Amino acid sequence: CDVAVIGAGVVGAAIARALTQYRLDVVILEAGDDVGAGTSKANTAILHTGFDTKPGTLESRLVRRGYALLSAWGPTAGIPLERLGALLVAWDDDQLDRLPAIADNARATGYGGARPITPEDLRRFEPHLGPGALGALAIPDEAIVCPFTTPLAFATEAVMNGAMLRLASAVQRRAADHDGAHVLSTTSGVVHADWVVNAAGLASDTVDRLFGHDSFTVTPRRGELIVYDKLARPLVRHILLPVPTAHTKGVLVSPTVFGNVVLGPTADDIDDKHATGSTPAGLARLVAQGRKLVPALVGEEVTAVYVGLRAATEHADYQIRFHPGERYVCVGGIRSTGLTASMAIAEYVVEGLHDAGLRRELRDDYAHVRMPNIGEQGERPYQAAAAIAADPAYGEIVCHCERVTRGEIRDALASLVPARTLDGIRRRTRALLGRCQGFYCGATIAAALADASGCALADVLGVPAPDARRPRSS
Repeated sequence: CDVAVIGAGVVGAAIARALTQYRLDVVILEAGDDVGAGTSKANTAILHTGFDTKPGTLESRLVRRGYALLSAWGPTAGIPLERLGALLVAWDDDQLDRLPAIADNARATGYGGARPITPEDLRRFEPHLGPGALGALAIPDEAIVCPFTTPLAFATEAVMNGAMLRLASAVQRRAADHDGAHVLSTTSGVVHADWVVNAAGLASDTVDRLFGHDSFTVTPRRGELIVYDKLARPLVRHILLPVPTAHTKGVLVSPTVFGNVVLGPTADDIDDKHATGSTPAGLARLVAQGRKLVPALVGEEVTAVYVGLRAATEHADYQIRFHPGERYVCVGGIRSTGLTASMAIAEYVVEGLHDAGLRRELRDDYAHVRMPNIGEQGERPYQAAAAIAADPAYGEIVCHCERVTRGEIRDALASLVPARTLDGIRRRTRALLGRCQGFYCGATIAAALADASGCALADVLGVPAPDARRPRSS
């Protein structure tokens, strides 16, 4: 191929999509079993204005540009997105004194919408906010976005336009052939590529070392989050942000595009890049923070807990490095702002590849994607009389918690980038995501997945098949 993109998270998928706008042979190599199934699926799903980034950094520039690009393209591609605005709340005199400097920083990044809010206005805007808030900075353009649909939309549009997606393809070794092209040995076979873009997220430092570089190390930063039931949604009107520290943006409370409320994340640097389990200590810290921020929230039902690992490095900025002589680009250190910046990172990388010598020709037959809506603000299939009349499967609800229909599950299993796991169905449809966590619909959905994939039901569920020789107990 012309270009191999390593990693099908939100950044890698965005880069692949941008490359397919040209007449190039592109392959996406993903170590996991689906698109956007790692760090990209487990974040706070905020579309950031970049008001609190460090002016002059690459991250600040790309977050601002990415906000504009995703805000414009997302709705046309069917990505749920709601501009709720955020309130940066000060809880003590020190935090209150820092708000003017944060507003100045926002202006220096190019965002001029930040404005101070009095305690009286704050209480009017957020009547369920805990006692003791001294004031706030309003960021009216902060938004929430779907973290599931975004990478899937990028990858689907890339595949629509000729990219080859190879899942379960972890890159293990790199060599060069007689023409100087890259020879990538993966767990699914060998790939020859003239150019390589490393967008491997948590593994970006490991992949970078395969190419002979050692300029950064990824230290996973674990973020635990609690998702509250949809009945909690009236308690929160805006994204409620803490005053950030040098280490973390802190614990926030935010609505989601699915109608829930999320509390988190924690920020703990760990050694294990696979440690996505929650901890009693982390959840206890979140509950204590939630009790201060929105006291009524912690009394609501918890729908789920999830954990994301951010690709933090020893550097304060993105680690995007071009190596023209090697025909290699490393896209590392993309932290929690990567969802917002993804389209701008892709634009930056593709321009950099061109400057480094990648020849490209803009195509005139580029196709655009329109993803099924899974957000609460748009029309869902169970609400669409015309769609149900044309296909009754869209009127047959399988997941009652999230109102997901048999037609949506069927479509997810037969899409251009199809679901091949229960988690894949969850991220494409919202099925299994609700308050019963699949207790009611899980068996039906697992059977549909087994049917579509030709696998045994036990394999789909990830459990050992029953031993036919073992007598069943009464």
